[in-house]
Amino acid sequence: MPESDRTYRVFISAAEPSADAHCAALITALKQTTYDIDFVGVGGPKMAQAGCRILEVTIGKAAMIYNAFRHVITFYNLVRRITHYLKSTKVDLVVVCDSPAFNFHIAKAAKSLGIKTLFYVAPQLWAWGGWRITKLRKYCDKLCCILPFEQDWFAEKGIDAVYVGNPLLDGLDIDSAGQKRKYTDFKPRNTRFAIMPGSRAAEIDSLWVPMQKIALQLKQKYPQAVFTTVAADCEKEQLLKKTQLPGVECRYTVGSVSSTAGECDFAIVASGSATLQVAAVGCPMVIMYQSSRILWFLFGQWLLKTKYLSLVNILANRELVPEFMPYFSSIGPIVKAIEGFLSDRNKLSQLSGELITLAVSASAGFGSASQKVAQVAIEMLDKTCSG
Repeated sequence: MPESDRTYRVFISAAEPSADAHCAALITALKQTTYDIDFVGVGGPKMAQAGCRILEVTIGKAAMIYNAFRHVITFYNLVRRITHYLKSTKVDLVVVCDSPAFNFHIAKAAKSLGIKTLFYVAPQLWAWGGWRITKLRKYCDKLCCILPFEQDWFAEKGIDAVYVGNPLLDGLDIDSAGQKRKYTDFKPRNTRFAIMPGSRAAEIDSLWVPMQKIALQLKQKYPQAVFTTVAADCEKEQLLKKTQLPGVECRYTVGSVSSTAGECDFAIVASGSATLQVAAVGCPMVIMYQSSRILWFLFGQWLLKTKYLSLVNILANRELVPEFMPYFSSIGPIVKAIEGFLSDRNKLSQLSGELITLAVSASAGFGSASQKVAQVAIEMLDKTCSG
């Protein structure tokens, strides 16, 4: 019989805002079960609000997590403190969410101590870094995938994987959103644009200025156009405002990817999870990303295994939306692609419908991803205790 009458301790590791949100939803889902669970970990404000005791705030430290070589001492000390906690405290399950560069170290520590580890959000080894599959197989006891094709891909590599749906689509009425976007009375001069430069400081550094330059060119052609910029949090909002170019007119919203995209006619989006949220409300878009030109030509283009780089196009298995990845210098092709869409109402309407179809397909047959991950976690707790 499942031991639901004892207190379990679950350690959760998140290193960026999206993971903080996913883990907060997971904590909420686990609290709805009959199990008494003490949540502790590293993460951010959403996890804390959901009821997790935060040992260290990692959200906002993406520069340290993703540039470990430049912050090696800070990175090493954080991993060491977490390892010490796992050694000194009885923990029944470790959940690591996304950020494999950081969380592989946490999973390794858990494995060395005999603690079962659940990976939530599969590392995109199918795109690049495939050599890390051996490491994942060694440190991961269960992998919760959020993209439909990942379960079979990882299972073929010997990973115990399960598709749980995508937490980005939880709570979105996808079909209703798609019914509203017909562009029948659309006038290009009145276009409502959404600008989404990403949640990490590095993304903002590389994309925010060119996105603003695109906005300035579009404003020249469409004088009545309105621009809304989405910031991941209040700190990022201040960073965006501080680096706003002269002549750029836009309003700011915080953490409102889906709602802002739902109110806009077109979006300029940094590659990442936000693209799927934009697709879910049927908002046509172009996708941008930046990288080091030298590293890209020396290594990046040879390491990548996918034909497309953006999440939307990977799921569609075709270039459903224009992707400029990596973006290096000229914004001319990007502006031209946007103007091509705005000049054709039928093209906009068709793309909107195709994006909705894609999002429906990605979430077909699935309810709340967090509840499904919670079920997996409960099963792991039961097996650990019975064993």
